[in-house]
Amino acid sequence: MSTRAGDPLGTRKIKRKLPKWSEVSPFLGFKKPELDPVERRLQRALTVKDLAEAARRRTPKSVFYYVHGAAEGELSIWRARDAFSRVEFEPRVLHDVANIDTSTTILGKPASFPLILAPTGFTRMMHHEGEIAVARSAARAGVPYTLSTMGTTAPGDLQSAVPSGNNWFQLYLWKDRDATRQLIDQVRAAGYDTLVLTVDTPVAGNRLRDTRNGLTIPPSLSVKTFVDFALYPNWWANILTTDPIEFASLKSFDGTVAELVGQMFDPSLSLDDLQWLRDEWEGSLVVKGIQSVEDAKRVVELGVDGIVVSNHGGRQLDRAPTPLELLPRVAEAVNGRAQIFLDTGILSGADVLAAVGLGADACMVGRAYLYGLMAGGERGVDRMFEIMRSEALRTMQLTGVDSVQELRGRVSLRSS
Repeated sequence: MSTRAGDPLGTRKIKRKLPKWSEVSPFLGFKKPELDPVERRLQRALTVKDLAEAARRRTPKSVFYYVHGAAEGELSIWRARDAFSRVEFEPRVLHDVANIDTSTTILGKPASFPLILAPTGFTRMMHHEGEIAVARSAARAGVPYTLSTMGTTAPGDLQSAVPSGNNWFQLYLWKDRDATRQLIDQVRAAGYDTLVLTVDTPVAGNRLRDTRNGLTIPPSLSVKTFVDFALYPNWWANILTTDPIEFASLKSFDGTVAELVGQMFDPSLSLDDLQWLRDEWEGSLVVKGIQSVEDAKRVVELGVDGIVVSNHGGRQLDRAPTPLELLPRVAEAVNGRAQIFLDTGILSGADVLAAVGLGADACMVGRAYLYGLMAGGERGVDRMFEIMRSEALRTMQLTGVDSVQELRGRVSLRSS
């Protein structure tokens, strides 16, 4: 090894000097401080899990865990997320990925991304802006939004507020068919063209977190919930100074909340009832809550336009089948006769692409956008879309595909 003359060990010290300002200034990348606390909070969120953490800090414990939790031991939701952790993409290199197209077609209409915002009950309990804020964000993002029967905004009010959106309506088939028909007429008159029938709720799931946290719907004050709510004065003030939280679609029906829920969850529901709805509704019909290949085939044979492979976000039957694991067999059985959507456990844009690669036409998310809503209202939902789209674009480029359709056959599930 050569050394400098007179320094055989190569230990000569480097001459030092004071740097000039022009040499230092390029390293000082100070950003202009963000004064808006909501924007500052959302900018720090780099993933949907970050949004969930921001939501947890901003929302009463009982309300946050109404969204975050699941039924009984919560094994179903854990397994769903574990399945996504076992996804493996098959990357191919030397493929032009300069221009990426995430668009697709959902029930005959263009969508910018294979994503649908799922129905969630009592959305204004999570944030006072509620369903209208979510629908506005979905319309800007170019994806469908599904209003729940148990929502806190009436179908007509939502459609009037967001006429440019691709708005769907989620329905429970009640024991009282006349009441069901009245609601369908209301939805039809408001201009909706897609119904999503939820079929995995013959009875309500046992959501232990809600019981332990003292949550009632709508929220009522016990000593426990008063202490919980008091720690979040902004949330409480917004709830108290805006319209009461109630079943907005059911104002015309008499009875208590418990009685209305008893009407919604019909344990006698059968294929005959689905046939009745297919005859009653001329628009697109989606059945949500498919958890077996046999049920997928049976409902598709009745002429539905789409099915959702779903275990209700783990909120109904614990130890239910894991939707992502079931998806390829359902896709093979349906064989293009109806569109296939998937929900439960989806927390990233890569998760959405994984489901598409395994046979789904699009995914439904509920918790993901509710985390954004709780973290920052309408802007929080926008941030959820930004995060998911960024994750999806990067995943597609690194996998070597320039359209979502190319993902088919490029995704597999590793053994657990």
